[in-house]
Amino acid sequence: MLWRIPDAWLSPAPDPARIGWLSSVEYAHRGLHGGALPENSLAAGESAIDRGMGIECDVQQTSDGQAVVFHDWELDRLTSASGAVRARSLAELAQIELRGGNERIPRLSDWLMLVGGRVPLLIEIKTKRERRIAPLCLAVRHDLEGYAGPVAVMSFDPRVGAWFAKHAPRIVRGLVVSEEGARTYSATVKRHLALWRARPDFLAYDVRDLPSPFAATQRKRGLPVLTWTVRSPALRKQAAEHADAPIAEGEGVVERTVS
Repeated sequence: MLWRIPDAWLSPAPDPARIGWLSSVEYAHRGLHGGALPENSLAAGESAIDRGMGIECDVQQTSDGQAVVFHDWELDRLTSASGAVRARSLAELAQIELRGGNERIPRLSDWLMLVGGRVPLLIEIKTKRERRIAPLCLAVRHDLEGYAGPVAVMSFDPRVGAWFAKHAPRIVRGLVVSEEGARTYSATVKRHLALWRARPDFLAYDVRDLPSPFAATQRKRGLPVLTWTVRSPALRKQAAEHADAPIAEGEGVVERTVS
């Protein structure tokens, strides 16, 4: 009750018709990856599409201000190269192969061409507190110009939601949340402050925090709650009980039935 009025005033619930697609599918976390299909690769994206799944991918900025699909800040774990992603240009990164296959690091525009509106797409925009967000947000908005499929941006950083609310309000936007076990009054205040700043259309919640009073309250007032990362049948059950759609990988993905 304490938060109901300020939440409704500072972070209004979205039009259900605008965001209804968010809950329509299960999402493949970084594409449907594994084996010879590296995470965040075009092959992992195509695998998810073949399965009829939505896709979640990670985007960060190159040295020349472009949007590239890659999760880690450093290249070392996922490629044979080393060093910071941000230190390389888009052209340089496009030549680097991902471990475990013949795929190269894709541009966001490559992903959008691949998906082509066939399935819903979630784009997590990765930021650091000390960095400006506008260049990467601009790059993402530029790549999304003319894209007609169901797509949303999301971030842990509430500045991203605030930027899109102001500069690209038609793009669906989400706030990624991990409580990390903190449910004190001060932690709750911080979550509401982030909500009010980001003004999200939905939440992407850490499944380990569910059930959550904060998530349940926002869900009840009309913000869909997606949940990550669902990696097991037990977490699938948890997601089904407390969220609207899972972002899954590995054993958390529903087995395809053969008819």
